[in-house]
Amino acid sequence: MLAVLETDIHWVNLDCGLKKRKYTEVNPALSIMVGAVPERYSWNGGEIGFDTYFSMARGNSSVPAMEMTKWFDTNYHFIVPELGPNVKFSYASHKAVNEFKEAKALGIETILPIYKEVVTELKEAGAIWIQFDEPTLVLDLDSHHLQAFTHAYSELESTVSGLKVLIETYFGDVPAEAYKTLTSLKGVAGFGFDLVRGTKTLDLVNAGFPSGKYLFAGVVDGRNIWANDLVVSLNTLKSLEDKLGKGNIVVSTSCSLLHTAVDLTNETKLDKEIKSWLAFAAPKVQEVNALAKALSGERDKAFFFSNAAAHSSRKFSPRVINENDQKAPQMSARLDSQQRKLGLPVLPTTTIGSFPQTMDLRRVRREFKAKKISEDDYVKSIKEEINKVVKLQEELDIDVLVHGEPERNDMVEYFGEQLSGFAFTVNGWVQSYGSRCVKPPIIYGDVSRPKAMTVFWSSMAQSMTKRPMKGMLTGPVTILNWSFVRNDQPRSETCYQVALAIKDEVEDLERAGITVIQIDEAALREGLPLRKSEQASYLEWVVHSFRITNCSVEDTTQIHTHMCYSNFNDIIHSIINMDADVITIENSRSDEKLLSVFREGVKYGAGIGPGVYDIHSPRIPSTEEIADRINKMLAVLETNILWVNPDYGLKTRKYTEVKPALSNMVAAAKLLRTQLARAK
Repeated sequence: MLAVLETDIHWVNLDCGLKKRKYTEVNPALSIMVGAVPERYSWNGGEIGFDTYFSMARGNSSVPAMEMTKWFDTNYHFIVPELGPNVKFSYASHKAVNEFKEAKALGIETILPIYKEVVTELKEAGAIWIQFDEPTLVLDLDSHHLQAFTHAYSELESTVSGLKVLIETYFGDVPAEAYKTLTSLKGVAGFGFDLVRGTKTLDLVNAGFPSGKYLFAGVVDGRNIWANDLVVSLNTLKSLEDKLGKGNIVVSTSCSLLHTAVDLTNETKLDKEIKSWLAFAAPKVQEVNALAKALSGERDKAFFFSNAAAHSSRKFSPRVINENDQKAPQMSARLDSQQRKLGLPVLPTTTIGSFPQTMDLRRVRREFKAKKISEDDYVKSIKEEINKVVKLQEELDIDVLVHGEPERNDMVEYFGEQLSGFAFTVNGWVQSYGSRCVKPPIIYGDVSRPKAMTVFWSSMAQSMTKRPMKGMLTGPVTILNWSFVRNDQPRSETCYQVALAIKDEVEDLERAGITVIQIDEAALREGLPLRKSEQASYLEWVVHSFRITNCSVEDTTQIHTHMCYSNFNDIIHSIINMDADVITIENSRSDEKLLSVFREGVKYGAGIGPGVYDIHSPRIPSTEEIADRINKMLAVLETNILWVNPDYGLKTRKYTEVKPALSNMVAAAKLLRTQLARAK
């Protein structure tokens, strides 16, 4: 029995999907491997160097970066390749082969020839197994794409001869037609399936699986941090073995362990009982090995007993259950009364929330957490930072201000630390994009809000200015999707609990005199199920969750929300149903694709701020460039609903980048106000 996660220098992983648009990792590695470099980066052939590589990912002083969005329904970002009839593919980067050789030393038609070169070179380097990732097979593909898939692997068949090829799928069920297409391929030694999120695939496997092939059974969850129920998984594996025969089952994780934290060993501050319920990446490898050995007759009784005890503890723990519950009514539209109260100009300017987190600011938070400075000294330091941010925005003449969030470490962790039912790691980092990592909270029990979380800081900031100051909250859907969520009840139920907690905070902010409240839902689109048949149900409960948070506010209180880096066009009607007064949304890096939905006739009556510049790049856009973007928006949106803002928070940028960029943004808004006034 082979456990797929055991270290093996003969494995190499390629991503060879045939899709409408080819998806790569967060860096443009695969685009570079096949030489798909857009003309604007002035690449003239040969091995692609770091200057071109980083320009594609981050942009430079003269050209913007390539589009970035989310990998399927995860929080992992990727660069979207720009493919077209003028792209001339070539083997332009030997990164995959070089990394395979390094590891070994330590212990679409025109694309296919490049894959053949890579596979041939890997074979010559000594590779025995090659894994091709094809998560696109869990989507609703038409016959044209399935035929292209079959043709692609038929073309590769002679090249992979002599190698053992695994085609891995994950993130959901494989539809019947895709399953039939996949398992009919010749020259493939094994097929991998996600049996955690794709439980219906089990029925297809039991109904028919090709003789003599390996089934890579993904029974250990690679997307969440809860310990596997070893007894349940072993029963599934034994049932599969009875059907397919001994020696044909390979125990695996449901997907890459990229999406979970690394190890629990260094989590010395995590509650011991909650810790016993968890399994990060390293323990998941142990679970895979334990299941593989148990399937071959070498069951580790102590390991299985410990696992069963942990599951029993979690199931009956009083810490998981909170008997309190509430119900919430609906909310109404309020735009006219808000404008009378706020008195904002045409094309009002604002930012998304955070301002740069300097080294000094991080030091102050770290020292306060370590009890090296007093609470009075901490509050004084944060107050000074807020005052600096407020004064800067006033100097720039921004219309609706933010306090800059200097007291916050992370937009989800900060709230989770103040809600019941959450636990936290010290070293549970998970990659989001590039070198940017996040530390997701763990929702282990019922959620409630013991006390106000943001009112003190928002009230302080509002007292420093006469301009509207936004209260800044993270929405329930984003808290849910950016956490490791309990798997003993429906996700919707947990989301409603978080929504009710945020509702309490919204009401307290309003009572404190905050008239603009932003409830960020950056990850709402990210959680959309991959299969169309499951999407309506998800959209129904996430929209309801958002509406719960602000259903009781006065008409004069303006509710904002923010969404980032996803394809929103297919859920635009659900976004409208959220009934937010203003939505700010990523737009600058996707070449204004969002605007196409409005060109196609969708009417949006609330305020909307498609981002006018990309904050994930250090590049500073000119006033003229931003004005041009705003004009494109005005071609499809009414003047009285358009807001001007960056496409994301400014936390990761430097003040030397933020000040000129915001100055140019405000100047562009004023320029267009003047032009609109003259036109009247």
